[in-house]
Amino acid sequence: MSAESHYLDAIEAEENGEIDSALEHARLAVEADPEHSNAWWMIACLLSPEGKYPDIEQASKAVVACNKVIDIDPSRVDTWVKCGRLMVDHLGLHEDALAWWQRCREAAPLESVPIIEQVTILSDLGMYAEARDRLSALFEENLDIANSQLARITHLHKTLERSAQQDPKVHFKPWQKNHGGWTAIKMRANKAPVSENMLFMLSTVPFLMMEVFAARALFGSGWGAFCLTSLLILVTVIIGMSFTRKLYQRVNRPGFNLLRAIQFEASCGKVVIPEDIRASKLYMFLFARHPPAFQQRLEKIVEADRKLPRNWKMNLPDFESHYDEIGYIDDEQEEDLTSYEEE
Repeated sequence: MSAESHYLDAIEAEENGEIDSALEHARLAVEADPEHSNAWWMIACLLSPEGKYPDIEQASKAVVACNKVIDIDPSRVDTWVKCGRLMVDHLGLHEDALAWWQRCREAAPLESVPIIEQVTILSDLGMYAEARDRLSALFEENLDIANSQLARITHLHKTLERSAQQDPKVHFKPWQKNHGGWTAIKMRANKAPVSENMLFMLSTVPFLMMEVFAARALFGSGWGAFCLTSLLILVTVIIGMSFTRKLYQRVNRPGFNLLRAIQFEASCGKVVIPEDIRASKLYMFLFARHPPAFQQRLEKIVEADRKLPRNWKMNLPDFESHYDEIGYIDDEQEEDLTSYEEE
């Protein structure tokens, strides 16, 4: 049978809900024709369907299939996005994802999505200076930004602004053994994170109850009193939400730092979290909220027990590699080229 025949059989099997059969036919299709991008894409989708959590083997094979699709057809935006999500969300491969999105920039240098994804990854790892540089490139290169991305960019901008106002030494870096953040994590290790709703209930709801009971005495009765009471409650809620958000960030900072350490371990494949913290309630709470593939990979990393080298450095891609694709030549290169031509 030809590759196309196997591919059509795979589509039919998928429509009938026969996932294993569809996967088998899709694999036969790529065996017959390794350049069949649609069959590779079907394999990726069957192994990691939307809304479901693949295990480590399925997620890894889906990443391989996505790479095959991009090698054949770099214009497949859906494949770039899917593989990037698999790398970060399911496998914790943050460094590889940075390189993946830079590859995407080389294929589509005028797209803004790769930069936004890189900024998010760098920010999650605590590399705020590098994240700010990436975010500024988004505007310096005058790239189009989709409306769906505006809220995300605004959130990232606020996060990076706050980080710029802080002392860089305060920013938690998991690869630094003596960072003060580890002490705070140990102090909160036996407590689960506090939810934002709980903090709002404790800090704001009592004031709302007092206002409701005191409203009649303060404003009397009638339509005007109702409007004033509603306005007072609205203002209290807005102030309470703002206060709660700040309190939430402060109270749960050790949890956020430990989450960063967990993501860092998954990214670099080395162990940095002390054993006493790994056995804590806070660690188990955060670990359990990751997808199965992430958990399985992290367990393998912990089992291997490979320590982080002292001279370790983040393996960042060349963020300017896409300039070659758009014909960019800086002033120095232009002068050198002119001098060479004159000679």
